[in-house]
Amino acid sequence: MGMNVSRQVDLTENEYLQRFVGKTHVPAYDDDFWNNFLQYHINLPTNSQEQLSLDLRLEALCQSFISHNLHTGNFGSLINVFLLKVSELLTLSDTESNVHIWHAFNALFIIRCLVKYMIETGSEYQLLQHFEALPVQAADNDTTPSEPYSAGTSQTAIPMDVRAVEETKAAVAKLVDGTKFETFLEALVNIIVVIPVKEFTYHLHLEAVNCMIILLSVSLFSQQTMEKSTIYRTIYRCQHANTLMSALLHFLSRMSQAPQTMFGFGTGGSFVFGIAESLWSILTFARKQPDILTAHDLPTAFREHYPLANQSLLLILILTNHHATKDNPYRISLFGCSDSQDSPKEDPATFKIDFSSLYNTLCRIVTIDQATLLLYLLLYRNQRFQKYVMAQQNLQQLVIPILQTLYNAPDSTSHHIYMSLIVLLILSEDDNFNKSVHQIMLKNITWYTERSISEISLGGLLILVVIRTIQYNMLKMRDKYLHTNCLAALANMSGQFQSLHPYVAQRLVSLFETLAKKHARLDQQLKQPNGPNGEPDVSIPIGGGGLTSEDMLQDLSVLEEVLRMVLEILNSCLSHQLVYCPNLVYTLLYKRNVFEAFRSHSAFQDIIQNIDMVVGFFSSRLQRVQEQRGELGVNEVLEVISKGASQWSSDRLRKFPDLKFKYVEEDAPEEFFIPYVWTLVCKAGCVHFNSETIKGVSAEIVC
Repeated sequence: MGMNVSRQVDLTENEYLQRFVGKTHVPAYDDDFWNNFLQYHINLPTNSQEQLSLDLRLEALCQSFISHNLHTGNFGSLINVFLLKVSELLTLSDTESNVHIWHAFNALFIIRCLVKYMIETGSEYQLLQHFEALPVQAADNDTTPSEPYSAGTSQTAIPMDVRAVEETKAAVAKLVDGTKFETFLEALVNIIVVIPVKEFTYHLHLEAVNCMIILLSVSLFSQQTMEKSTIYRTIYRCQHANTLMSALLHFLSRMSQAPQTMFGFGTGGSFVFGIAESLWSILTFARKQPDILTAHDLPTAFREHYPLANQSLLLILILTNHHATKDNPYRISLFGCSDSQDSPKEDPATFKIDFSSLYNTLCRIVTIDQATLLLYLLLYRNQRFQKYVMAQQNLQQLVIPILQTLYNAPDSTSHHIYMSLIVLLILSEDDNFNKSVHQIMLKNITWYTERSISEISLGGLLILVVIRTIQYNMLKMRDKYLHTNCLAALANMSGQFQSLHPYVAQRLVSLFETLAKKHARLDQQLKQPNGPNGEPDVSIPIGGGGLTSEDMLQDLSVLEEVLRMVLEILNSCLSHQLVYCPNLVYTLLYKRNVFEAFRSHSAFQDIIQNIDMVVGFFSSRLQRVQEQRGELGVNEVLEVISKGASQWSSDRLRKFPDLKFKYVEEDAPEEFFIPYVWTLVCKAGCVHFNSETIKGVSAEIVC
């Protein structure tokens, strides 16, 4: 519109916008109008407040558009102009394409705004009506072209070259062979997969990805199943699913930073000097942008500095989690990709990508919710990627950020905590992982503040953080499944515990002690005669915690399961790795009394016997040495334990099955993942929705 669209400009006064949303048909071949209409500068919204402000300023124009477009067909004209711009981009050189990219971007931004408004306020059917609407008196029926619009106040008609008009009309007719929506979607895909990402194309790619997210957001604002959605059916039968998924994953993997200028403006000889380069500000920064690893707020820094990577990641999650139980080409594509460095003789893959680059990127951003979810999908569903990760020598780069997420649980959502734990559980299913984490030594873990530890193995740190998560869950979340997954990860690792730090051994035994005390309190409260016949009265809260006896019986049952698991973890370590865990034996000797109350309990008796046998063996050796030397210090006790361990035989212990737990996704994953993914899109994305009109996919979660 030949101007800068600042936050103060009254858009309703713009004459080009007025004509576009008005009662008059604007044909696609009216170059004079479209060149003026698409020549504008805008500060794009970067947060929900700015989006709300823009929506309010556009609302009157959008309402006028809705009222008139089914008669004027101007939206279809804009789509045709956009399609022409995109088709021409594929044949132009970089220098020639600058203006086309600028105009294509501006056209797509207007399309995105209108589509977003129609999705939020209307139905999918109405949206598609506007896509396909033709002018009531189609210009194609005239023998001469319509007069173009002149921006001057005199409204003087400017003659057009009739041959050029006819050529343009023929090109448009060729482009829209089929439904206009399908052709538009194909153009979006072409932008993403065909046009190379360069500094001056970055924001066009970003806008294409955003527009696809907007189209898929129809599920947020509709209560119909997506199997009946024309938009979803069209997107999910796309023949280019592999190339689209490949492009999106490459956008993430490369993690290109948003350029400080748009479309390469500011380079020598560029036309931009004539149109006020300083007005452009889409996600750009005047100062040098810091690496996101040093940023305090990582999710915000990732969204603002790497918007194409962020939005591509969110689009990947949307495409792969809808239709999860059906033939989803995007899901098949993501789970079937392979490492571009693999031998060509490997089994056929849906596409190839450098796993090293993807792995390093995920390590950098894995504390971000949406990155954890993608990592989960790849580890759980893509066997090639899982195999690659397990073979890495620098596993600490991936595991430590996940542990930090769990350590800072109050700052994360319950979903993020849950997915982080599932990732650890999947990793713990691999014996090589369980062995290698105890061989990787870490120094000065400053973010772990419970205790200053100068040196600890990665495995020891993992145990500490998981135990802390169990205790946090007991106090705050009270989620049985969280307990189960925490303990399953520790159980998988227990047969490979080695060189446990004294503090790690203490925390393992203290976990049992804490749970044992809670068990004793609950058991005592349940035995209190509250009813008239000395039985617990289930109709009133007991124990001072607002819990009924039924609640407490359930809690007691869960506690006994957890206690049993902790005992099995201790037993597994003693059965397989006793010689390598003197600090654990030392702690068991020191804390032997915590097991006293469970020796006669039927649920624990068998496994307590093994622990008692270990404690008894080393106690007798210590007693003999003490009789000879007198009181022993810590180092002397450890020396006795180490010597005794060399003479210990695990055959003395009762055999139990090896602890092996495997994560299995539930039968209806969509019920969990689709609301979760759209919550991430709404909270972490560059596109902001009107939460008041959301009514699909569990609106209460998304909002």
